[in-house]
Amino acid sequence: MKKLFGIVTGMICMLTTMAQGSFTISGTVRFQQEAAEQATVVLLPSGIQRMTNENGFFRFSKLDTGSYALKISHVGYATQIIPVHITTSNESLHITLQPAEVSSLENVIVAGRKGESASGKLQDVSGTAIYAGKKTELINLKNINANLATNNTRQIYARIPGLNIWEYDHGGLQLGIGGRGLSPNRSSNFNIRQNGYDISADALGYPESYYTPSTEALDRIEIVRGAASLQYGPQFGGLVNFVMKEGPKQEKWRFTTRQTIGSFGFFNSFNSLGGTIANNKLNYYTFYQYKKGDSWRPNSHYDQHNAYVHLAYNLTPRFKVTGEYTLMKYLAQQPGGLTDEQFKEDASLSVRARNWFTVNWNLVSLLFDYQFNEHTRLNWRNYTLQGSRDALGVLTYINRPDNGGNRDLLADDYNNYASELRFIHDYALLHKQSTLLIGGRWYKGLTDRRQGRGNDGSGADFDFEGEEPDASAFRFPGNNLAFFAENVFRLTPRWSITPGIRFEHINTKANGYYYKRNIFIADEKILEDKSNPRSFVLLGFGSSWKFPNGTELYANISQNYRSINFNDIRVVNANAKVDPELKDEDGYNIDAGFRGNYKGWLYADLSVFLLKYNNRIGSVFTRDTSFMTYRLRTNVSDSRNIGTEVLLDGDLLKAFGMKSKYRLNLYTSFSLIDARYINTKNSAIADKLVENVPPIVFRSGISFADPHFNISLQYAYQGKQYSDATNTEITPTAVDGAIPAFSVLDLSISYKWRSLAFFTGINNLADEKYFTRRADGYPGPGIIPADKRNGYFTVQLSL
Repeated sequence: MKKLFGIVTGMICMLTTMAQGSFTISGTVRFQQEAAEQATVVLLPSGIQRMTNENGFFRFSKLDTGSYALKISHVGYATQIIPVHITTSNESLHITLQPAEVSSLENVIVAGRKGESASGKLQDVSGTAIYAGKKTELINLKNINANLATNNTRQIYARIPGLNIWEYDHGGLQLGIGGRGLSPNRSSNFNIRQNGYDISADALGYPESYYTPSTEALDRIEIVRGAASLQYGPQFGGLVNFVMKEGPKQEKWRFTTRQTIGSFGFFNSFNSLGGTIANNKLNYYTFYQYKKGDSWRPNSHYDQHNAYVHLAYNLTPRFKVTGEYTLMKYLAQQPGGLTDEQFKEDASLSVRARNWFTVNWNLVSLLFDYQFNEHTRLNWRNYTLQGSRDALGVLTYINRPDNGGNRDLLADDYNNYASELRFIHDYALLHKQSTLLIGGRWYKGLTDRRQGRGNDGSGADFDFEGEEPDASAFRFPGNNLAFFAENVFRLTPRWSITPGIRFEHINTKANGYYYKRNIFIADEKILEDKSNPRSFVLLGFGSSWKFPNGTELYANISQNYRSINFNDIRVVNANAKVDPELKDEDGYNIDAGFRGNYKGWLYADLSVFLLKYNNRIGSVFTRDTSFMTYRLRTNVSDSRNIGTEVLLDGDLLKAFGMKSKYRLNLYTSFSLIDARYINTKNSAIADKLVENVPPIVFRSGISFADPHFNISLQYAYQGKQYSDATNTEITPTAVDGAIPAFSVLDLSISYKWRSLAFFTGINNLADEKYFTRRADGYPGPGIIPADKRNGYFTVQLSL
């Protein structure tokens, strides 16, 4: 009996092994005359990704019997999707790629490559990152018909539901976006990266983005919502990663120049050069951009210089080294804010003529990529920021005139270094392929911040008066050590779960001095030396179910954390005061949704979310003993934001079964959010709406295009919101109050002829009078009017 039992058991094990995970799909990918190295091959529906080697070879192993599909893509070539059926044997394929209709990386004509759309999601596993079960979004810039010369945020991010966008500079010098009820202030609630590395001022205590990559140099923008906290840091907003263009893989050089003129003295010159040389081992891409303008209000002139160099060298077929350098500097005069009455009477008014702002940004990165085999990859990112930003001007209440005298000067220097190591490995577990990601990050930041009297002139003279700044001078060193791990467990060919964990150790310090102002005696200089070490663990869990038609159900819950901002610790501002008992914030994000492509013509992403925020830092409208109104920045209370986000993006001609070179694309993105303060005994804010949260954001657009021509019309509506936690409607200083609802129309037209392309359009077509922000400091204080109607015209030449 025992012998019989052993035979039966052995047969069962053998049959199980044959039925589960014993097959492979392999093949070679070629161009017309040569092997296609570094083509991307994605196994659907699992989303597992491979890169072809120098011979164009790829392989997926340990697969079950069943139906699969391979998605093969390469820059400059049409994407192919090939069905594969495994029954009783391995499958071997030979695939030849065909050139796409638009082969240049530089060509940003909206028609784009055949089969590609402007929106989408990230693959479950991409490079050395895991996105399975997370709320992810993708913007393909080559398929966006917009005013790229001014980084027009309203147009570029139109397909991302729920983003609250601050529009406060005509040239697109700074990015201000916030999602799900988080402040858009310099996008500080997102982890902002370029090609995977940080670009904000100080990721630990001052994560504000003074540098925004040129949209004309971008290939795509990747967005991961709050679940990005496990891999990229604990921010509530998630990740925004700007992926820059690379040089064409099949050309030794390609030069592109884009020259743009626009309303109010706007001029932009963007020039790039890229290609692949040294026996196809060295890929390079570089650009230089210069832009200037005057906006539509007096005292608004700006000049910006932006340069970038990318060099990627394949030392071996498996080992690549990439070096990058970014320079951005600009000088801008700021016209200041307005009171409600001034905005109503004449929004073009400027009551500040002596306010200036300058930024100098230097980013250097060195990246190493090594592929041990088809299952194992390593990425090591090293980068530094050497930068500064200076703000000079008059910060008194905007309802008080500037009668001359010394201006206020804030000067920051940033000296940051970081190293991040990522290791990803595919392995077999219970005869299914799983993917493990582990990594670590070391970050050392130093912010040198000074505030005091500047001179009494009107020019851009960023020098303190006296021997030392007479308000404050602090050094804010910070250290961060983090370790993280995530694993995709594929329980069936359709169902996967992704648990994750992140350990963070943060130590932020402050040493320096500030002056305590006294009325009857001399000001008192107070020295400070503080240290705030803390360690914590974040947990997350995601799950995904993929249907045979390519659609997907997904859900995720992840914890979040946000440390106190340096700006909250020690900045002297007559319009705002900071609670000395300010605490760090924590909470979590929950996502659940349905997404995917429907019958080849519609991309949809419909989701609901809950953002729970504890000890939320916010602004409370209050008065001092002299009955002067001001903002108190404090831990207001807990808040909960619940809502829904919807994106529908489709080609109507394909929907009706029409096969044509023309495209009629219609998209709609909207969000409904209810964000309220909870768990508070303060009756002034109990159950009040959270500030900077429009309850409805609706954006829609329609475009008609063929391979050469495109015309697009976009409509945007944003509901009424408030700038403080007490939901104040109006104040004399205009720092607090309501931000009324508004709607905006944009028209964009593009045409391509051979190596030439032309772009033109009118932004704010109906000349809507509106604003999106009330500022308590720069670039205000007060209401910052958005741009009135303006136009642009761009000529592009590619050689």
